[in-house]
Amino acid sequence: MKSNITKAAMVVTLLGASSQLFAQDTTPETTGRFGKKEFRTWSIGAHAGVLSSNTIFNGATRDYNSAREALGYGGYIKKQILPALGLQADFLAGKVKGSGQFNPLGTPQYFGSNTTFETHLEWSAALTAVYNLANISINSENAVLIPYVKGGVGYMSSGAENSNGTTTVQNHYKDGYFIPVGAGFKLGVAKGINLDFGYDVNFTKTAEFDGLNTGKFDKFSYGHAGIEFALGSKSKPQLQNYSSLANLRNESAEESAALRNALSTAEQKAARDREIYAKEMGDDDGDGVANKFDKCPGTPSGTVVDGSGCPFVAVAPIIKEKIIITEADRKVVSEAIKNLEFDLGKATIRDKSFPTLNRVAALLVEKNFSLKLAGHTDNTGSMALNLRLSKDRAEAVKAYLVSQGANASRIEAVGYGPNQPIATNKTAAGRQQNRRVEFTLY
Repeated sequence: MKSNITKAAMVVTLLGASSQLFAQDTTPETTGRFGKKEFRTWSIGAHAGVLSSNTIFNGATRDYNSAREALGYGGYIKKQILPALGLQADFLAGKVKGSGQFNPLGTPQYFGSNTTFETHLEWSAALTAVYNLANISINSENAVLIPYVKGGVGYMSSGAENSNGTTTVQNHYKDGYFIPVGAGFKLGVAKGINLDFGYDVNFTKTAEFDGLNTGKFDKFSYGHAGIEFALGSKSKPQLQNYSSLANLRNESAEESAALRNALSTAEQKAARDREIYAKEMGDDDGDGVANKFDKCPGTPSGTVVDGSGCPFVAVAPIIKEKIIITEADRKVVSEAIKNLEFDLGKATIRDKSFPTLNRVAALLVEKNFSLKLAGHTDNTGSMALNLRLSKDRAEAVKAYLVSQGANASRIEAVGYGPNQPIATNKTAAGRQQNRRVEFTLY
């Protein structure tokens, strides 16, 4: 009666634990080092194999000298906590047999090969921790080979039948604890399906597992093969099979492809910019005014044009005379330089620069001076960009002066980029000094 109550209590306990676990979300969203991804963490398995009283831990002597292998079978329910760690409830049944009992006095003589025992496992249940030693897969996120070790604690009900060839003794079923340890490996044959091969050794707490109480704790082995099925949506990977190495490799490949696409896009954009720059700064009609600033494209060759690229209505005769530049003239130019400002990174002249530029234009008209405009930048950015910006800014000043009446043919606009610094480019103040347009009267 007491044995039946104990068995009932064990079954109720395991069923209760399983119900509590299954009440949880079977496909949690895992974050952190595994990334934001949903996995299947529950699985069930069934197996069958050979039960034997012979184990890899056999000592010099044991109760029975020879093992007689018999069929064993069982199953399990498993919860994967981490990719490498899972907890499972194991169930096992079958028979363990042996023959050739040792002499109780310890001599190397046997009672005879006809002495046998046969222990029937009425039922056994254990809670074991399974640790995956590796998750071997490089090209696929679903592992191909998973070696593992496991260990835990269980409770069983078993009864032994002993015979000496003439007399058979049937012992009552007895309950007791046992400790299962084992090792094995799984083969991932499909997404969510694994073949399971293992070898377990079960150390029993009772010394009467084989029907003989010799003072030694009995043990038995179980070599088995089985199949495991992951529970949940087939679209989600199984956590224990998930290969973070393969996932990292796939993500790296995706990032490399994205980087290559970004570089290709940047190169295409740079090529378009170079094409636009060449077109804008070219001089298709050869009149000395860049296409970007030429308001009269297609001017016939040899036509004298103004700063906007349009022909002069009338060309005044050129009278050579001695050019005298006074301090007052230089002061007008100096003030224009000090007040000259552009929009950041552009060749657009700000409004505050117009009054002093107007005085320079009036000076050029009045005294017919020639003027060289030299654009300069600091060394921030690429050489091509700086040469373009310095040239554009010099051309913008020339175009404005011409629009105020100055003679385009007497104004030269060049750009030197960062090639002629007047201060160090290692400080903000030095770079500010290097960003300039120089005016030279002659």
